[in-house]
Amino acid sequence: MRKVAHILRKTALLAALAFAAPLAGGVSAHAQGMAAPKLGNPGGKLPGDKLLVEANELIYDNDHNTVTARGNAELHFGPRTLQADSVRYDRASGRVFAQGNVRLTEADGGVVTGERMELSDDFKTGFVDAFRGQQTVERRAETVRTRFSAPRAERLNGEQTSFEAGSYTACEPCKDNPETPPLWQIRAKKIIHDNETHTIYFDDSTLEIAGIPVAYLPYFEAADPTVKRKTGFLTPRFISTTALGRGVSLPYFINLAPNYDLTITPTLLSRQGVLGQAEFRQRIDNGFYNIRLSGISQTTPSAFLPSPLGAGERDFRGSVESQGRFYINDRWRTGWDLVGVTDKWFLDNYRIRNQNITTDYFREATSTAYLIGQGDRSWFEARGYYFKGLSSFDWQKQQPIVAPVMDYDKRINGPAEIGGEVRFQANITSLTRETTQFQGLPRTSSYLFSPSVNGVSFPLYQTCTVFQRGLCSIDGLAGTNTRASAELSWRRSFIDEWGQKFTPFAYLRTDAFFTNPSFSGYQNDLAPQVAKIDDGFAGRVMPAVGLDYRYPFVANFGALGVHTLEPIGQIIARPSETRIGRLPNEDAQSLVFDDTSLFEWDKFSGYDRAEGGVRTNLGGQYSVVTPSGWYTNIMFGESIQLAGVNSFRRGDIANVGLDSGLETRRSDFVGRFQVSPNQNITFITRARFDQSDFHVARLETGATARFAPFLPLTVSAFYSYYEAQPLLGYSHYREGVTATATYNITPNWFVSGSLLVDLTHYLDVRNTYTDALSAYLSNPIGTVPTYQNPGRFYLSGASFGGGYQDECTTVSLNYINSPIATATGVRERNQTVLLRVELKTLGEADLRQNVGTATTADGIATVR
Repeated sequence: MRKVAHILRKTALLAALAFAAPLAGGVSAHAQGMAAPKLGNPGGKLPGDKLLVEANELIYDNDHNTVTARGNAELHFGPRTLQADSVRYDRASGRVFAQGNVRLTEADGGVVTGERMELSDDFKTGFVDAFRGQQTVERRAETVRTRFSAPRAERLNGEQTSFEAGSYTACEPCKDNPETPPLWQIRAKKIIHDNETHTIYFDDSTLEIAGIPVAYLPYFEAADPTVKRKTGFLTPRFISTTALGRGVSLPYFINLAPNYDLTITPTLLSRQGVLGQAEFRQRIDNGFYNIRLSGISQTTPSAFLPSPLGAGERDFRGSVESQGRFYINDRWRTGWDLVGVTDKWFLDNYRIRNQNITTDYFREATSTAYLIGQGDRSWFEARGYYFKGLSSFDWQKQQPIVAPVMDYDKRINGPAEIGGEVRFQANITSLTRETTQFQGLPRTSSYLFSPSVNGVSFPLYQTCTVFQRGLCSIDGLAGTNTRASAELSWRRSFIDEWGQKFTPFAYLRTDAFFTNPSFSGYQNDLAPQVAKIDDGFAGRVMPAVGLDYRYPFVANFGALGVHTLEPIGQIIARPSETRIGRLPNEDAQSLVFDDTSLFEWDKFSGYDRAEGGVRTNLGGQYSVVTPSGWYTNIMFGESIQLAGVNSFRRGDIANVGLDSGLETRRSDFVGRFQVSPNQNITFITRARFDQSDFHVARLETGATARFAPFLPLTVSAFYSYYEAQPLLGYSHYREGVTATATYNITPNWFVSGSLLVDLTHYLDVRNTYTDALSAYLSNPIGTVPTYQNPGRFYLSGASFGGGYQDECTTVSLNYINSPIATATGVRERNQTVLLRVELKTLGEADLRQNVGTATTADGIATVR
C-alpha cells in the first residue's frame, strides 16, 4: 500500500479522490502522499484550472461541502504553492482557509508567511494575519531580498497587496534574535505594493535606524526591486560650498522606452541660481551612447576669481559630455568619449563628475574617438585626442590636438626556411600645438605673467629664464608634426642539448617625419635658440641584428625548492641614431632605466626616438621556488655601449636620455630583489646604482601583504628615492613614502587609509623662497618674501575613512586631503569630508563638504 501511495504522489494520479469521494461527511480518509484533482469550479474558471492537494490526511465533509487537509498540507494552483499545518477548502465559495505555519510561494519565487490566511482558490485574493513577505530578485550579479511585515494584509487579485501598520526593509533579520529591529526599515500607517506597476506606496511613514525613528515622510513611493527603469524622482543630492551656497539636486528619471531614457536634474543653489542638467541615454542593438548637457546663468559670478584665474566675468557657464560604444562585429568596435566646457573650472566648481577627468595634482579632461579591430594575432587602433587642462596653471595653447594616432600590430609564423615569429608594427601620429612648451633647467620660477588678486600673486605658465641649450628644454613644439613609422622584426629560439637558449633576432625600423614648426607668436620664435629643429621632411632608417643568450642552471633540493641560476647576455648591432635633437619628441619622453628595461631591444618608450649603436646588455638572475609556495628572485645587470653613437648621451630637444643612467659608455647597474613567502605577501626592491662609485641613484622598495584569513588586513607601503636630475629639471633629489591599508574590523565594519609623504618638499619651498627673495632684492616692490619651513615630513596627500556594509546598507565617511599643485611650487591641500549612505532598493545620497582654507583653490575666490 505504501508503494502504491508513493507512485500516486509521483505521478499525480487523480484516482485518490474518486475512491474517497463516496465516503460520508465527517469520515476521515488516510491519504498519505495522495494527490487530488480540481476540487470544484467556482467563479467560472477555465476547465483546465486545477487545485491540487497533498497532505498526510484528507477529511471530506459532504454535508458542508468542504475538504480539509491536515499534516504537511500543500495546495498547488498553477505556479503558486500554499503550505500549512491545516488547510480547509470550501467548495461552495471557492475559499481556502489555512492555519499554522502558513507559507505561500508566488510564481516569481516570492514567499509570504503568516499564522492564518483566507484566500481564493487561485491564491490571488484574500487576507493574511501576521503577514511576513519576502521578494528575491537578481540584480547586477547580486541577490536582493526585500521584506514586508504587517499584523494583517489584504491581497487583491494577486496584483496588489495592502498592509496595515506595515514595515518594509531589505535587511536580513537577526539570526540570534529575529525580533530585533533591522538596521533600517520603513514603518507606515499603510503600505501598498502594486505588482502590476511594480510600485510601493508608503502613507504616513517613518524611517527607522536600529528601531529609532530618524525621519518622517508623509507620503512617498518607490519602485520595487524588480524594476530596473521607472519614471520618477531619484535620490536627491545635497551641496554646500562657499561659492555655490547651499543647494539640492532633484533628479527626475523619465523612462521613454525600454532602450532609451532621459534624466533631468535641476539643482537649486542659494548663491548661483538654478543649474540645469539633462542626460539622454540610448541602447541600440550593437552598443549604446549618451549625451549630458549642463548649464547655469550665474547670479553671483563674483564668487569666482577673475580671468585668467577663474570665471568671475562669466554669466553663463556650461558643459557638454558624451560617450558612445558600438560593436560593429566580433572583431571591430568604435566609440567616443567627449568633454566640452565653457571654461576650465566649470566641472570642478559645480561638482560635476566625469570618468574622463584625471585629478592627480593637475586636472585634465581627455576627449577621444576611436576605431579598434582585433584578430587572432593582430591589432589595429585609430584614435584622435583633445586634451583640456582644467587647472588655472594649465595653458590651453600648449595642449596638443592629436589626430590621428594609428597603430597596427601583426604576428605570423616565420617562413619554413627560418621559422620563428615575424612581427610587423606600424604607427602614424600627427599633432598640432599652438604654443611651444618650454622647461627651465633646472626648473626655475620664470613665468609669462603673474596676475595679482587681493594682494596675492599668481604666477602663470612656466617658461625659461635663459633660452639656450643646457638651460632650457622643449617639452612640446608648436606647429604641426606628423610621423609615420614601421618596423618588421623576426626572432626564433633554439635550445641545445646542454640547455643553452639562443634567440637570434633582427628588425628593420623606418620613420618618416613631416615637421612644420611654428616660430611666430608668443615665445615660439625663441625655440631655435634652444635647438636646431628640422623643417619639412626627414627620414630615418634603423636596421638591427642581435642575439639573446641564456643558460639556466637548475637544481632541485626537495623541500628546499628548485633553484635556478641564469646568466643572460644580449648583443645588438645597429648603426648610430641620426638627427638626435633635430626632431620633435612627443611620445618618448618617459625613459626609466631599471630591471624591466635592461634587456629591451630599444629602451625608448615611443616611436619618436630610435636607439642606435652597438650595445650589449649583460646580467643574470637567481630564483628559488619551494613546495611551500616560497618564491625569491634576484636580478642584476648593466648595459654597455660598444660602438657607434650612444643615443642616451646626446639629449634631444626635451633632453631625454641625459641623467638616465645610460648616458655613459658603461651604464649604471640595475637590480631587483623580490621575496614572496606566500601568495599573499610580497617584498620587492628595485634599484639603480651609479657605475662609478656604486651609490644609489634610484630606489623603489616596499611590500604588499594580505593577511586573510588569519587577519582581515591588507597593507602596502613603498619608499622611493630619485637622485637629482638637473638636466631634466630636477635640481635636487626626490624622496617620498606612500602607504595604504584596509582593515575589516568585522565582516561588515571596515576602516581604510592612505598617505603620501613628500620628504623633499622643504627643498621646493626653499628654492621658491630663494628665487622670490632674489627678485625682491633686485626690484624691492611689494612685500618682503618670508620663509616658512614646512618640515621634513610633509603630508602631501592623505585619506582616512571607514564604513559599514551589509546586504541592505552601505555607509561610509571619508576625509580626503588632496594636493593642489600651484605655479609657485607650493603645494596646498584641498581638504574634503565625504559622507555616503545607501539604503538598498531605496537609493543613495552623498554629502561632500570642503573644510580648512586654501588661498589658491582653482577658480574660487575663497574656500572654507
